[in-house]
Amino acid sequence: MAKGKKKTKSKARPKKSKKKKKSVLLFPKFFQKWSLIFIGLFALLGLLASLNFPRMTPTDETTVAFIAEIGETSRYLAARNDLYASVMIAQAILESDSGQSQLSQKPLYNFFGIKGEYNGQSVTLPTWEDDGKGNPYHIDAAFRSYGSVENSLQDYVEFLEGSYYVGVHRSKTRSYKDATAALTGVYATDTTYGDKLNSIIEQYQLTIYDTY
Repeated sequence: MAKGKKKTKSKARPKKSKKKKKSVLLFPKFFQKWSLIFIGLFALLGLLASLNFPRMTPTDETTVAFIAEIGETSRYLAARNDLYASVMIAQAILESDSGQSQLSQKPLYNFFGIKGEYNGQSVTLPTWEDDGKGNPYHIDAAFRSYGSVENSLQDYVEFLEGSYYVGVHRSKTRSYKDATAALTGVYATDTTYGDKLNSIIEQYQLTIYDTY
């Protein structure tokens, strides 16, 4: 046998295991996801604010709720009595401060500031009048007490059957603006009464109640 060099076994070098780099997260994935959603919402709100969309004030919300309370009954009564529901609702808003005045509270429910008695029921309260020249003055007056919302609305349409209010009826007018003009200086002494009603009708789009 031929003699050769003695083979030496080479020691296998241990393989170095690669250490996995741990990703450093500031928040768990759950919070990352929702943080992005919130950021998006805030960005959207900022955009909407920059577009100057009108916001409802507490007064607007009260008025909208009041319109919802009397709107459909007013629509029905006005249609059956040749009146504008838009004018009827606007008067109730103006006269009762959207149902917040003392006179409009239970059990009075006088939404239209109508003086006198109703079935023998009335209440005396202070009120402001206009002398016809734009000068206000204070008096105490007796106002009708109705006992229910329905009685108040029904008595209003009957009240406008008087000869003083012929010009308020739909058959005698071209639009609600003719009716509000006819009320000025007659229903109320306020010389700007019609303008105030027109503004309310336009602001709350009350003409939608004129269709039945």
